[in-house]
Amino acid sequence: MPTRLLLLSDTHLPVRAKALQAQVWRMVDEADVVVHAGDWVEPALLDELEARAARLVGVAGNNDGAELWARLGEVARIEVDGVRIAAIHETGAKAGREARCDARFGPASDDPADVLVFGHSHIPWDSTTPQGLRLLNPGSPTDRRRQPVGTVMTAVADAGALRDVALVPTPR
Repeated sequence: MPTRLLLLSDTHLPVRAKALQAQVWRMVDEADVVVHAGDWVEPALLDELEARAARLVGVAGNNDGAELWARLGEVARIEVDGVRIAAIHETGAKAGREARCDARFGPASDDPADVLVFGHSHIPWDSTTPQGLRLLNPGSPTDRRRQPVGTVMTAVADAGALRDVALVPTPR
């Protein structure tokens, strides 16, 4: 059965915004799995998402404190409808990203993933590495950094494939 995914990162609450937009909360309610790639800033959003999301997977980012790191860690891994998904906050500079990600998460790594969700830059990214690892950065719904508006991503995991990946604008 297809699984609806919502990909978030870099929410920076309550520093960059006081709350997530109603539009984003509606997507949380509609998703089967929410993946957050770090930089929550305060644990309150983690608590809210844990209470509201059908399933939440998250990692801590460089702006997250000790409590978030203790609760989440650096890397998360799940399998959804035959799709192996990993999440991490930071993948380093744009130059060399695909090779670094292939080495750590690609098919030849110790614990391979099919999809890597990451954040940090606040800039959306969708590419496939030479070894076939899909790299997705949903941007930020609250801090658009050099983008016209904030963004999140939606996707569907279905029978071992990721499909219908969409970048969704989240204007304030």
